[in-house]
Order: sequence, then structure tokens, then C-alpha cells
Amino acid sequence: MRIGILGSGLMGGKLGTIFARAGHDVVFSYARDTAKLERLAREAGNGARAGKPADAARDADVLLLAVHWSRMDDVLQEAGDLSDKIIVSCSLPMNAEDTSLVIGHTSSGAEDLARKIPGGRVVSAFNTLPSEVLFSVFERTGDAARSSVVYCGDDGGAKDVAARLISDAGFEPVDAGPLRVARYTEPFALLVARLAYEDARGPALAYRFEWLDEVGDRTQSDATGS
Repeated sequence: MRIGILGSGLMGGKLGTIFARAGHDVVFSYARDTAKLERLAREAGNGARAGKPADAARDADVLLLAVHWSRMDDVLQEAGDLSDKIIVSCSLPMNAEDTSLVIGHTSSGAEDLARKIPGGRVVSAFNTLPSEVLFSVFERTGDAARSSVVYCGDDGGAKDVAARLISDAGFEPVDAGPLRVARYTEPFALLVARLAYEDARGPALAYRFEWLDEVGDRTQSDATGS
């Protein structure tokens, strides 16, 4: 796929690198210093390149939106018309100090973003885990028991694309439902951040959801009389 990266911070830089190494055509964009974008492209390899947000968006099959909430309107303006584009957003609606969400309860950052992009096909993903774990999980892509990433959105085709990218990054995609479920996943991201950055074990933290075979468990209990 052709993937445009809007944002050159830790999430955008690392996920863009992972997507390039997974075989996708990646364009890095949106940085104060174009040399940073060129360095990211060079280190990612596989023909990754640097450009402006409009360049990244123009021919992209999917866009990864990875900017601080305070920069959202600016990057969208630079990207241009994104109607009918698939936008996978890992941006959280945080305040300037990164201490709390500025949207919640009756809406979410993902829903607000969808309203900013009429016709855009928004999926919320990758924002419930710290950037420090991304490369480690990607290097373990062949493991049977994968770490999870929840995602949500209203467009089935866009969600299929997001699920593929989650899988390509080494994670197990967990479909959490429509975009309004971001009202729950965004606060969950703060819980993950609390564990990652305030626990002595460090920030390389991932999570995994596991569905237990309750029918099988009941059958085994009946057979043993327990």
C-alpha cells in the first residue's frame, strides 16, 4: 500500500519505519526540520521518502495521522482535501501539557476528527500503546501469541485496511466496534500510559486480550465432576 505519514514524532516515525520495512510505500511528512524527514526515510529504507503533507496525502491509499492534538488543524490544512481518504489516527485529544483529555464522555477525539474531515474514512488505532514497544513487537511478528491493538471506525473497508496495518506491525487487531467506541479506548490509552511511564518496569509495555473457551471449560468441569 501507499502510506502517507502525517507527523514525524515517535509514533509517526516508528510506525512509518515499520510499514516501510513491512513492504509498503511510505512518505514521511510534517516536521519543523525537513532533514528529520529525510533521515527517517533513509533509515526506514525500502524506498521510503520525505515530502510535504500534501505530497503524502495526494496518492496515498491510507494516511497515518500522528500529530499532537494542538497541531491537528494545521496538519489537516497542509494536507488538503482528504475526502474519501482512509485516515488511521493514533492521535489522542490531549491538552497542551499532556496531562488530560480535552474531549470525552459525549464524544471523542476520533469523532471530532471525523467531523473535521467531511467524507474522510476515519479509524482510530495504535493510540493505546507506548511508542517504546513498537519495534520490539514488530521484531516478534512470527510469534503465535501476539500483543493486541484495539481499533474502531464506521467504515468497513477502512477498518479492513487498519487491521492489515496492525497485523503488519506485528500485533493482533481487535475490532472494538464503531468510531464512537473511541470514547472508551482514548481513556484506556491513559491507563496504558500510566502503567508504561510511572511503573518501575519501564515503558516497553503491550497488552493482549484473550477470549477463553467457556464452553470447553464447562464441558471439562462436567466431566471431572467439579
